[in-house]
Amino acid sequence: DIIGANILAIKASPEMARALETETREQLQQEADQAIYERRNFAVEQERRIRESELNTEIAVEQKQKQIAEKRMETDVQRSENERKLREMQLEADISVENQRKQLIEQKTANDKIEAETQGYVIETTLKPYRDLDWKVLTALNNNPDPKFNISLAFRELAGNAGKIGNLNISPDLLDSMLKGNRDERG
Repeated sequence: DIIGANILAIKASPEMARALETETREQLQQEADQAIYERRNFAVEQERRIRESELNTEIAVEQKQKQIAEKRMETDVQRSENERKLREMQLEADISVENQRKQLIEQKTANDKIEAETQGYVIETTLKPYRDLDWKVLTALNNNPDPKFNISLAFRELAGNAGKIGNLNISPDLLDSMLKGNRDERG
């Protein structure tokens, strides 16, 4: 009876060892291939996520730019509307000023007309007593101190009554003495 056995080594034949190693090698190769496949899948998945994130970022940027463009357009429309309203207000103010100016001119014209009528009335009433007076009376009332003027009026009267006068002699000495006498009175 064998009570115990110690096996120190079991050695397979080289073909057997290769056959046993092949299965292990294939299993290791499959595990390595699986790991490579998983890494590649992970890398592809990461690349897809990165690309998706980039696309989402691009979409967000596009939307932001679209919002900015819309806001600018709204601002431009609002600015144009405000400028239009401002122009309308300025135009209305100009029209109002022109209407007031027109009223002022009309009022001034009416006032000037009334003033002219009043002055005309004053002049007419002032001159009315003199209208019916003879020019000779007016000339006498004028009290012109110039002797030449008075002598010319006297000659005019003489000429007007020439038919009644027979003979009239006026010497230069007479005229000179009349003019000198008047000069002496003034001088």
